Amino acid sequence: MTDGPTAPTSEAMSQPPLSGIRIVELAGIGPLPFAGMMLGDLGADVVLVARPTRGELDLVPPERDPVLRNRRIVRADLADPDQLAGVLELIDRADVLVEGYRPGVAERLGVGPAVVCARNPRLIYGRMTGWGQDGPAVQTAGHDLNYISVTGALHAMGRRGERPPVPLNLLGDYGGGAMFLVTGVVAALVERTRSGRGQVIDAAMVDGVAALLQPLLSWRAAGIWSDEREHNLLDGAAPFYDTYACADGRYVAVSAIEKRFYTELLAGIEVRDDELPDRDDPAQWPELKVLLSRHFARKSRDEWVAIFADTDACVTPVLSFAEAETDPRMADRGTLRRRDGRLEVAPAPRFSRSGQPAGDAAVGLGLDEVLRSWPAPE
Repeated sequence: MTDGPTAPTSEAMSQPPLSGIRIVELAGIGPLPFAGMMLGDLGADVVLVARPTRGELDLVPPERDPVLRNRRIVRADLADPDQLAGVLELIDRADVLVEGYRPGVAERLGVGPAVVCARNPRLIYGRMTGWGQDGPAVQTAGHDLNYISVTGALHAMGRRGERPPVPLNLLGDYGGGAMFLVTGVVAALVERTRSGRGQVIDAAMVDGVAALLQPLLSWRAAGIWSDEREHNLLDGAAPFYDTYACADGRYVAVSAIEKRFYTELLAGIEVRDDELPDRDDPAQWPELKVLLSRHFARKSRDEWVAIFADTDACVTPVLSFAEAETDPRMADRGTLRRRDGRLEVAPAPRFSRSGQPAGDAAVGLGLDEVLRSWPAPE
């Protein structure tokens, strides 16, 4: 049995998976530019149509924002009939259009599905919203925290008896939003090879977050997951799946769920199983957690890292962004890298045969120049 394919040489690499796919991205915030980054990282030719002037949420200049890598940027005022005509001509030549407006805005701007799909029947039109294209909340504003709150995800996070925490916007914006839009685009491209026709994708963050919750909902239906916070195997209740403070005020993450991993954890902290409360009895978890906390408080974080190195105890340091950059697990794979002095992530996932773009910074171009690079279909 082999270990799988080895990394191919540059000479063996073929074109990126989405090479030759033309995508128009109508500028938005949050999950939409992240989806554009993912599609560009997969090799698509992404042209970002931005507003004529920078908006209040353009926090980083485009040429210095790794989220906007692999993009060509054109600026156009869709309220100007001449500029709108140029953008429509660009969409006529595209395979995919993605936008993140509230429902009805694209239609008012003249770039809604009814218009552009009639002009380009092969067009895949991806719509990214929080609440979807229909329903009682479609015209109300929202952000990641709102979308994860109404799905039940936020209620399930945090410590018992405390208010739910404010997590990073990874779950709603990017997990439930951008990644589902990208999945929809790629699936529609595959379907188009059979039908020859485009279609409209309704990617709502509430739908995506709910889909991500299905494993927990299955456990809940089976009676093995409680609605009470910090009461379950994976929500911080279990002492073998939690974080612990060390002597230097830093932290380690412990996820020794399986018995064999738990045995290695106990070996590392130099204690026998029969000296501790029963890990299989949830009623004894609070006492076991107190005892483990005392053990981890005896040494610094990095001392524990050295003790558990090359073991299956599932103990890892809680690193800052700066520390993560030099962590051997990240550095060896080149997961985090420096380009022009900026820290950015490498494209993911990786392919055994297909190449990936270099991740060049966004460049601004005129609309005419981009149109010349995208010949009109025969």
